[in-house]
Amino acid sequence: MERRVFVIGAGIISAIGVGKDATIQSIMAGETGIMPVKHLVTDHSYLPVGEVKMSNAEMSQALAVNYPCNELRTVLLGMYAAKEAVEEANLTATELKSAAFIGGTTVGGMDKTERHFKKVMDTQAEAPDSGELKYNDCGYSTDFIADYIGKFKIVTTSSTACSSAANAIIMGANLIKAGIVDIAVVGGSEALSKFHLNGFNTLMILDKERCRPFDKGRAGINLGEGAAFLVLESQESAVKRGAKVLAELKGYGNSCDAFHQTATSENGEGAYLAMRKAIDMAHLNPSDIDYVNAHGTGTPNNDECEVAAMERIWGCSLPFFSSTKSFTGHTTSASGSIEAVVSILCMEKGIIPQNLGFTTPIKEGATPVQKTQSERTIKNVLNNSFGFGGNDSSLIFSKYEESHG
Repeated sequence: MERRVFVIGAGIISAIGVGKDATIQSIMAGETGIMPVKHLVTDHSYLPVGEVKMSNAEMSQALAVNYPCNELRTVLLGMYAAKEAVEEANLTATELKSAAFIGGTTVGGMDKTERHFKKVMDTQAEAPDSGELKYNDCGYSTDFIADYIGKFKIVTTSSTACSSAANAIIMGANLIKAGIVDIAVVGGSEALSKFHLNGFNTLMILDKERCRPFDKGRAGINLGEGAAFLVLESQESAVKRGAKVLAELKGYGNSCDAFHQTATSENGEGAYLAMRKAIDMAHLNPSDIDYVNAHGTGTPNNDECEVAAMERIWGCSLPFFSSTKSFTGHTTSASGSIEAVVSILCMEKGIIPQNLGFTTPIKEGATPVQKTQSERTIKNVLNNSFGFGGNDSSLIFSKYEESHG
């Protein structure tokens, strides 16, 4: 019999708050974190972003870390989220030694690399220490975050663009189901950088105003940053430890349609396959999904294709859906875990978050949640994360109490 995978801890930091309590309060209040740039030094300060409100110095002091971690924003964000998740899971150092740690990121230490190159270019001198460039590697970010939490049996990195964190969650679940580990700390972290912002600006898919996912007049993405981690545990181990279960990771699916480097196919083939696989693994019917936390980036291509993919599953009667990127901005590689934590929080509180900025549907029947729904019984949430190159992943989190009658 296949092992069941439970969520026993969660941590999050994003533009809408530090920690789970602040995050759900912002969601319930309908308060976006998308604002003008404050911490990132850029010529494109006119572009709104979902920036975490703490500076590197403030985070370093709160976390009590020094060089080089104090200069790596992706690492600092990840430490915050992973610490909250592991503390909630109440794991001992001994238990961590037999667990896995899987982090998702694509930008990694790019923010430090940029500063290093600028220093060299400004002075026209030889690089004083090219060893600084090693921190650009995504694996360093994962290692630093993991080392801050404890010693692990397995430490590795998932880097598949915007599905990175979702794929880290899937990998952790697969390790548990295979009996390789009983516990996995999984998620993602991503900081804003010039490389990040300029790259998406070059693609001409950034909105100069606050993003409007699934709106007919949508004009693109607002980039964001942040981190979130989940602690996954096998049913047997969780029962033995008496762990409090937040949710069950009941199903997941990954596909890669390789349609285009950045665009999604018109019929949403990759998105459809990922959602279909997740629903089938969970042994659910499409009608059992109470809420879809959509990828919903706000680009003309993504939102229309995601609607097309949902219609292939639900027909013209779509479930409640919205994009919480209208709160946090698109946190790219971290989005899968950030939105997973948001989904679990919403399931716990019985709320379905509104899609901020929406006024006019793309087409008839494709209207996201316009006003936050409260006092709802939410048993199953489907969370979408679709990456460049068509690497698409979907996760289904289910209410633990409901699944046990």
